[in-house]
Amino acid sequence: MAVTAIAKLDAERLRADFPYLEELQNGVPVAFLDSAASSQKPRQVLDAMTDFYSHSYANVHRGVYRLAERATDAYEGARVKVAEFVNAPSEREVIFTRQATEALNLVAYAWGLDNLGPGDLVVVSELEHHSNFVPWQYIAGRTGAEFRTIPIDEAGELQLEVLAGIAAEGQVKVVATGLVSNTLGTVNPVEKLTAWAHEQGAIMVVDAAQAAPHRPIDVQALGCDFLAISAHKMCGPSGVGALWGRRELLEQMSPFNLGGHMIRTVTAVETTWGQLPYKFEAGTGPIAEAVGFGAAIDYLSSIGLDAIERHEHELTEYALTRLAELDWIETYGPPVARRAGIVSFNVDGIHPHDVCQILDWEGVAIRGGHHCTQPLMHRLGVIATNRASFYLYTVPEEIDRLVAGLEKVKKSLG
Repeated sequence: MAVTAIAKLDAERLRADFPYLEELQNGVPVAFLDSAASSQKPRQVLDAMTDFYSHSYANVHRGVYRLAERATDAYEGARVKVAEFVNAPSEREVIFTRQATEALNLVAYAWGLDNLGPGDLVVVSELEHHSNFVPWQYIAGRTGAEFRTIPIDEAGELQLEVLAGIAAEGQVKVVATGLVSNTLGTVNPVEKLTAWAHEQGAIMVVDAAQAAPHRPIDVQALGCDFLAISAHKMCGPSGVGALWGRRELLEQMSPFNLGGHMIRTVTAVETTWGQLPYKFEAGTGPIAEAVGFGAAIDYLSSIGLDAIERHEHELTEYALTRLAELDWIETYGPPVARRAGIVSFNVDGIHPHDVCQILDWEGVAIRGGHHCTQPLMHRLGVIATNRASFYLYTVPEEIDRLVAGLEKVKKSLG
């Protein structure tokens, strides 16, 4: 069998595509190590949006004049790119939303309110971002369903052995997990969870916001029923994301938002809904943002998601090795082989906000806080962590600057 080599990513060359990385802070470039929160934007995306606003902007699906048709073609072309990016069977299964959070809420409300009730179980993991935790907790409360969590072990990985016990407590109807933890970088076994969910007669909802920028996504291989992504973590603009859902489920669901564009007919007696995906896209959509989303997908695809994943794996291994040299640093999360490009850690006796402030004086940008994962923080026994996260433009020298900055933190506050 032929083996295809993965091309090595040239991060130094790619850095030239990102205007922000050229700026200086105290005479040096910023080591931007917070891409898990939101990524920087390449010129290719910025130029695509500027060109669209300058030469192709009009509202979509409404006008028959050339400008409106050009805008509609660009908007729907972006939908096709998203569908291809996640290997969706049809672009009609792709719904544009404001971000992954709205996509997950769409499923929780539009599917959950009509399909959950007393005796049913909604199952999420302890690793979840609040956007895939709170909506399900809330909808379970609204419908009388029970809410359960899959715990993690000491390495930050899911304890799948508890699943049988959870299933014995009621009828599992929803399983919702992230593909990659935004706090620990844990790569979850979504295929196994999907198989278990379907054995219970449940739907599988995947938050892929933290995975899509860094590794190939294939909804058909995952076997899930819904999957959410956000453009702003993928070198694209904020204000746009996408929900993929199985067509048969989307067809059965009620709309999440009501208004213009999502209708078929409106009379004083009743209103009927439009076809997919427009049934879920009320009002004027994120038109230019979708175009930027498509440009970001083109950019990532030209580099190669496999190359990005390998690059981040090497950076994560290097970061964990360097941090292990500091015996006053505690790191959290699984072994590097089962982790994405995220490292959470704490400095003995120093609050993460203070750590981040001093690092900022050194031109190193990381995140300190609970990372919208308060249940996980409770499980770890901390109120917050520091988080360094890597992307295609991260270079090893920035990790060296992080370590040097932490030495100054310890010297100043330790």
